[in-house]
This record gives sequence, structure tokens and C-alpha cells, in this order.
Amino acid sequence: MNQRDTVPIWVHSVAWGGLLMMIILLGLVSESYRGQGFWQAWVESHEYRRPGYSERIHADDLFRTRANTWSNLAYVLVGFYGFALAFHDRQRSSSVAGNYLVCTPAMSLLFGAACSYLGLGSGLFHASLTRWGQQLDVGSMYAPLLACIAISVGRYCPTHFRLGRVGRIPVWPLLASSVVLAAYLLYRYKWSMSSGQVLPLHILIVVVFAVVDCVPYRTRNGSRTFMRRWLLVGFVALVLAVLFRQLDVARKFGTPESLIQGHALWHVLTALALGSMYMYYRSEGYRVESSHPIESQTSD
Repeated sequence: MNQRDTVPIWVHSVAWGGLLMMIILLGLVSESYRGQGFWQAWVESHEYRRPGYSERIHADDLFRTRANTWSNLAYVLVGFYGFALAFHDRQRSSSVAGNYLVCTPAMSLLFGAACSYLGLGSGLFHASLTRWGQQLDVGSMYAPLLACIAISVGRYCPTHFRLGRVGRIPVWPLLASSVVLAAYLLYRYKWSMSSGQVLPLHILIVVVFAVVDCVPYRTRNGSRTFMRRWLLVGFVALVLAVLFRQLDVARKFGTPESLIQGHALWHVLTALALGSMYMYYRSEGYRVESSHPIESQTSD
């Protein structure tokens, strides 16, 4: 596969069409529960009484914070792209060459599910400001990073385990299961660990893998250049996300009534960073004649 291959129009249509349907559905639901105090019986998080962000809280609405809730749809959009591209890769996997991610559609499904989970978890927290929502929010933050780590590990593992004369078992189910288990444990024991330490550690692992992956054994058709461009986009988006988030925490970004909030920009920009990492892994071109890109490099 040439890394310059464009994403089909139908993939964009599915992703943005799905997003539009989500917006319409959530808009109708939020309006139907406006002013009815839907979350009053739930256990509050400390963010409800002592907000960490500047956006005004609408205590009786379904979306207690609006911009910080709606902006989580950016993660869902990235997830929809993961789903659509997984289907796209599945349809052509037997007839085209590609890198590990392209040749393993299940990993795109895993990434898409992880981003959608993050959009759901973070969106639910900012909509409800409940203790359970906070647990789901923090727990879901790790899932897309774990998926990125699994994709990186998959590039350096054999694609199948050999079982003597019995046959071969694919490795991706083990990687996907590990991600699901780790994500559950991080959600389950959220209150026993500091997200301020665990989250940066996950980000660091992704960055280390990305830097190592950016220097492959061999490249074709300028693939290294394309990889570095996506890596740069992701890095810039992450830096800006942190900047806007900190400005929001310091109450130096807009006002509580502003349509655009600093933490909402954190959601959008970190979604861009995750999407950039996904495209980063898709951008490296290989002529795959065996079952794994690393094994096929000698065929160039």
C-alpha cells in the first residue's frame, strides 16, 4: 500500500454522518430533560461543588456543563473513523499490501472502540458531574493510549503463534484482550491511583514507541517523511491541549458563559492527537508479502 492512498469518501461520510446523528439524538434528549434535575439523586463528584474548570454549571439540566460535554464528540468522531477504516481494510486485505495496522483491521476496531469509550466516559462525567461519571471519565482516558501501545507492540510481534502441526493462532486477540483487561483494571481501581502519574506514564510509553517506530529498518516512497508529519501534528495538538486546559484551570481562558471553553479545546485537541497517532501508524508503507511488515522488509 502506498502511504499516499487517500481515505475513501464513504469513510468520511460514515464518520461525519454518524457524528451528525449523535448530535441530533443528544440534542433532542438534552432538550427533553432540560431543567428537570435528572442527576439530583446521583452521588456528586467534588467537581460539582468545587469546579476545577471555569464553565458555568447548569445544575438542573441533563448537560450540566455544555461545551465540556459536547466537545467529547470529537473522540467519538475519531472512533467512527477507526470503525469505518477497519471495515475498509477488511474489504481489501486480501488484495492489497499494507502495514501492520492496515493488515490487521481488528486493531482499528479496538482503537475505534477505545476512542468511543473515552467520548462516552468523559462526556458522561461533564454532563453529570457525578462520582461514578468521574470514575468512568478517568478510567476511559487510558483506553486509546493502551490501544496505541498494543498497535506498536503488534508491529514487532509475529502475527501468529505456531502450534506445531495443529496450525496457527493470531496474536491480535491476545493484544486486544490485554487492552480490555488493563482498561477495566484502571477503571476498577481508579480511586487507588493518581491519574496525574498514571496518565503521563501511558503518554510517555506511546511517545517512546512512536519515536522508535519513526526510524524503521527500511522505508519506501518517503514513508518516513509522512510518519514524521503525523507525529508532529499529534505533538503540537497535545501541547496546545495542555496549554488551553491549564489556562482554563487558572480561569484565564474566556468566561464561564463562553461558548468555547479551554477544557473543551483540550477534548478536541487531544482527539486530534489520537487521530494523528492512528494515521501515523497507517502512514508507513511496506510491501507485505509475508504475514508481518517486519518480515517483509527484505523483499523490497
